[in-house]
Amino acid sequence: MGLVRAPEERFEDLPGYDYETNYVDVGEETSPGNQNANRSGDVGGPEMAYVDVEGDGDETILCLHGEPTWSYLYRKMIPELSSVGRVVVPDLIGFGRSDKWTDQDAYTYGAMYDTVERFVEELDLRDVTLVCQDWGGLLGLPVAANNPDRFARLVPMNTGLMDGTQSMPEVWHDFKDMAANDPNFDIGQLVDGGCLSDVSDEVVEAYRAPFPDEDHMAGARILPSRVPTEPDMDGGQIMAEAKETFSDWEKPVFVLFSDSDPITHGSRDYLRDLFPTADEQPDIWIEGGAHFLQEDRGEAIAEEIVAFVERT
Repeated sequence: MGLVRAPEERFEDLPGYDYETNYVDVGEETSPGNQNANRSGDVGGPEMAYVDVEGDGDETILCLHGEPTWSYLYRKMIPELSSVGRVVVPDLIGFGRSDKWTDQDAYTYGAMYDTVERFVEELDLRDVTLVCQDWGGLLGLPVAANNPDRFARLVPMNTGLMDGTQSMPEVWHDFKDMAANDPNFDIGQLVDGGCLSDVSDEVVEAYRAPFPDEDHMAGARILPSRVPTEPDMDGGQIMAEAKETFSDWEKPVFVLFSDSDPITHGSRDYLRDLFPTADEQPDIWIEGGAHFLQEDRGEAIAEEIVAFVERT
């Protein structure tokens, strides 16, 4: 299975994102009879890139992005979040500086879930406050449900637990078809269109940086089609089980959605009802934010999360 990684020079001089990049292998352990070649032809991989900011407190905050962005999406939030502790921000496999499978078939829900769970295990993250949006929630929330001893708090943002029983809005179906079929699929333009704020040309280029050609876009194109829309799809069962776990979840949960996201708006009240502790937190919407609320209102969101951490 082929792997590629975007050239490092594509990430030079990114506005507002001057952080050291770290890598960790999140592939399955290999044996002489089960060897998969990585980028350089060696055994192992894929490797997940991540930013790791030490911070000033004792907390550990894990920020997971979604489709089709990368850790750059959290750049406005890292400085404020680091006031309470370590901030870890990975690029999902297929995105950002992380390795990318070139074959769309490799991007199953199960494979993506496994890489996130291994990332948490390899870094031995504990007492984690999970901040997750879009696919970051589809993956991160079930990882938390299945590893409860590692997670202290949850902050779901513009996401959901899609087990195949939900209906998806028409705008999502349009996006899924565009990602799969549009020969001019422009990720920078897509992120710009998913924001209410004015996104500068330099920032739009930063969102394009991980995707120099079609080999790098396999994950971005196929992941929308991997959202379970039927219960028997890959991932449907694990999210249904996560819902059951979360119905008895006693740890703090702060459901924090933006007010202008046509894709996930309908999931917000359901999540607040699902988690028993969610109604203990402020019932607010982030005003002036669309789907990529971190880009629109990152500083304000980070302040809300820090306040949540401090009061719990």
